[in-house]
Amino acid sequence: MVTDAKRPEPDEAAADKKKKFLVLLTAGLVSSLIMLDSNIVAVSLPSIAKTLGANFTEIEWVVSAYVLTFAALLLAAGSYADRHGRKLATLIGLAVFTVASGLCGLASTALMLNLARALQGIGASLLLTASLAIINHAFAGAERARAYAFWGACLGIAITGGPIVGGVITDLFGWRWAFLINLPICTVLFVAAAAVLTESRDPDAKRLDLAGILTFSSGLFLLIWALIDGTGAGWTSAAILGRIAGSAALLSAFVAIELRQARPMVDFRLFRQPTFLGAAFAMLGYAAGAQVLIFFLPLYLQNTYGFAPAAAGLAMLPFALPMFLTPRLGAGLATRHSGRTLLALGLATTVGGDLLLWAFASAHAAYPLFLAGMLVAGAGAGLLNSETAKVMQGAVPVQRAGMASGLSATTRFVGLLLGVAGLGAVLSHGVTQRFVAAGAALGLDPGVAAAAARRVASGDTAGVLGAVPAGLQAQVHAAAAGAFAGGFAAASLVAAAVAAIAGVLAFALVREADTAPVKGAGVGANLVAAME
Repeated sequence: MVTDAKRPEPDEAAADKKKKFLVLLTAGLVSSLIMLDSNIVAVSLPSIAKTLGANFTEIEWVVSAYVLTFAALLLAAGSYADRHGRKLATLIGLAVFTVASGLCGLASTALMLNLARALQGIGASLLLTASLAIINHAFAGAERARAYAFWGACLGIAITGGPIVGGVITDLFGWRWAFLINLPICTVLFVAAAAVLTESRDPDAKRLDLAGILTFSSGLFLLIWALIDGTGAGWTSAAILGRIAGSAALLSAFVAIELRQARPMVDFRLFRQPTFLGAAFAMLGYAAGAQVLIFFLPLYLQNTYGFAPAAAGLAMLPFALPMFLTPRLGAGLATRHSGRTLLALGLATTVGGDLLLWAFASAHAAYPLFLAGMLVAGAGAGLLNSETAKVMQGAVPVQRAGMASGLSATTRFVGLLLGVAGLGAVLSHGVTQRFVAAGAALGLDPGVAAAAARRVASGDTAGVLGAVPAGLQAQVHAAAAGAFAGGFAAASLVAAAVAAIAGVLAFALVREADTAPVKGAGVGANLVAAME
C-alpha cells in the first residue's frame, strides 16, 4: 500500500514541470512583445508617413531608431542582467517599454516619434537579453533544445499575428494605437514576470563596461546614420565619409578596450572558434537576408498592389505563417541532423525565397504569384529563427548566459539594422531612379519628380497624386507602383546575395561534431506539451 508520505515525489516533479513551463511561457511572451511591436509598426509605416508628412529617411528612422538603441545596448543589457539579476532586468525593461510606447502613441512629429522609439529600444534590449538568459539558466540538454523551439514558436506567433493586428488597428483606430496597445500588454507581462520568474545572476559578473558601451554604441550609430543618409547626401560627401571614418575609429577602439578587459563585455576569443564564427555569419545572413523583409514587405504590398493596412496584414500571412510553423519542423529535424546542416538548409531556402521575390517583383507579377516567393522566404526565416540562437548560445559557457544572449541578439539585430539601412538605401535609390525617369516621360519637371519620388518611397503615393493634374493621375500612379516594385526587386536581389555569402561561410566554418543532433529535441510540438 502506498502511503501519503511517499507521494510528494511525483507531485514535486509535476509542480517543477509546471513552474518551468510558466517561466518559459513568460520569457517567450516577453521576447515576443519585441517582435510584435516591430511587425505592428511595419504595417503602419505608410500611414505614419501620411499623417506626419515624413519622407523615406524619416520613415527608416522609425524602424532604425528602435533597432539602433536596441542593438547598441544589448551587450550592456546582457552584462547588467548577469550582474544585477535577470528578473530585475526584465521588470525594468517592461517599465521602460511601457512608458516609451505611450510616448510613441502621443508623438506629433516624426522627430518625437523617433526619439520615443529609441527609448523603446532601450527597454527592448533589457527584455530580450534577460529572457534568453533566463531560458539558458533554467534549462539544459534536450530540455533547452525544446525550450528554444518553444521560444521560436512564441516569436512565430507574434510574427504571424503582428501584421494582421497592426493592419486592423491602423484601419479601425489609427496608427497611434499600434503603440498604445502595448500598455495593457506590458502591464499583464509585468505582473506575470514579478510572480513567476525567480532571480538568477552570474556570481562572477563585474561592473558595467562603460567605455565599451560608449564606443560600441557611438560607432554603430555613426555607421547606421551614414547608411541611411548616404543616398540623399551622396556616398562620397564629406559628411558621409566622416561618419564612416568616425564609426571605424570608435569600433576599433571598442575592440581594443575589450581585449584589455579581464572579463570583457564581448569575449573576442569566441571568434577563434569556427563554430561560433560560422553561427555569427549565419545570424547576420538570417537578419539581413530574411528577417529584414518584415519591414519592407508591408511597404511593397501597400505601394505596389494598393492594399489597405488591414489587407496588407492579411497578405503578409504567406511570409509570416511559415515563420511560425517551421521552428516546429526544425525541432524535429534537430533530432536527426546537425546544427550545421540546418543552418545551411535555412540559408539556402532564404536565398531561393529572395530570388523568387526579385523575379516576381521585377516582372510586376500579380499577388497570387508573388506569395509563392513569400512562402519560401518565410520558411527559410522560420528555420533560422531559433536555430541560429541555439547554435550560438551552445558555443558559450553557461555561466555567461547573459553575455551569450547579449552577443547572440546583438549579432542578429546589428544584421537587421544593417539590412534595414543598406537595403533601404538600395530600395530608395531604385524607386527614385525609376520614378524620375518615368516622370520625365510623362512631362513632369525633374525637380518635382525627384521630390515626388521621395514621397513614393515612403508610401505617400496618395499625396503625390493630389499634386498632379487629374489627367495624369492614372499614369503617375502606375509609374509609382512600377518604381516601387523595381526598387524592391533590387533590394531582394541584394538580400539573396547576403544570405548566399552567409550560407557558404556558415557551412565552411560550423563543425558537424559541435552541433550534433540532440535526442529528444523534437518533443513538444505544441505549446502545452512543450515541457513534457
